Amino acid sequence: MSDNTNEIAVVGFAHAPHVPETYGTTNGVEMLIPCFDALYSKLGIGVSDIGFWCSGSSDYLAGRAFSFISAIDSIGAVPPINESHVEMDAAWALYEAYVKLRSGQVDTALVYGFGKASASTLRQVLTLQTDPYLVAPLWPDAVSVAGLQARAGLDAGRWTERDMAAVNAADDAEIDQRLAAPFVANPLREHDIAPITDGAAAIVLASGDRARELCERPAWLTGIAHRIDTPMLGARDLTTSPSTAAAAKAAIGSNSADFDVAELHAQYSHEQLILKQAIGIGAQTRINPSGGALSGNPMFSAGLERIGYAATEIINGTADRALAHASSGPALQQNLVATLEAK
Repeated sequence: MSDNTNEIAVVGFAHAPHVPETYGTTNGVEMLIPCFDALYSKLGIGVSDIGFWCSGSSDYLAGRAFSFISAIDSIGAVPPINESHVEMDAAWALYEAYVKLRSGQVDTALVYGFGKASASTLRQVLTLQTDPYLVAPLWPDAVSVAGLQARAGLDAGRWTERDMAAVNAADDAEIDQRLAAPFVANPLREHDIAPITDGAAAIVLASGDRARELCERPAWLTGIAHRIDTPMLGARDLTTSPSTAAAAKAAIGSNSADFDVAELHAQYSHEQLILKQAIGIGAQTRINPSGGALSGNPMFSAGLERIGYAATEIINGTADRALAHASSGPALQQNLVATLEAK
């Protein structure tokens, strides 16, 4: 094991295809096994080389108790493993694995997340994330809550419908075409809303010399932090994201906020506008070159994918500094920010 437990890097990333529906089980096994096999093959490792496993998923999305236990079938029964789980996007599982590696107990970890959103009425199921006393009994679907947030920003003059339509648009012609489309939930149109997507993703972390052995150009985690805002939608300004700003400040520290790439977990177009302002991302930064969650939003792994895509830019040599963001809960309630660099 490496003596330098302070150096931790992403050395591998794989994800399942982003599809509207899969025919496998809700425990994600059919999606995860190809991800694991791809990582084993690329890194030249096997199950016994992983010191710690950590997953992110949701029993209420899967519609079954302890779905993460069933997902361990994708790892195998032999050899015995050291495993943990978070009931959140797997980006938070990566945070737990990061802490585990920092403790020096292991020098490798595999983090994975999965979700089969097509198995449920996703936008109604997500109501269960809201305040159980004042909001959840009203059963607002997730798109309606996002619509309230988007409308608040429009009325406050923080952004315009054209600003929303410009997110990820190729040119002015595409923006005009988007603005001519009908509303899905005023003021949101189809292009403003991430598609319902099944999917899974996995990342391998390694520390110190072990990371250098596994990857020619590791993506070193130079900062990571997460913060939370109140779940009471009426008790916060929905047009800003203080928790994202606080997480970004903690992760970036005194370093420059100039990044080559930023992968933002924005599930609605206006969320990308909020996140860009909260983090302080400059015009020179490429935002979501992967397409972001608006092109494919696998629940409980989309945030982990943002870290994976940002790390891949560094591993491939197309970026030297990258930022990744993950979110959970309604209206950007909980936010995680990670910074990665080449060395």
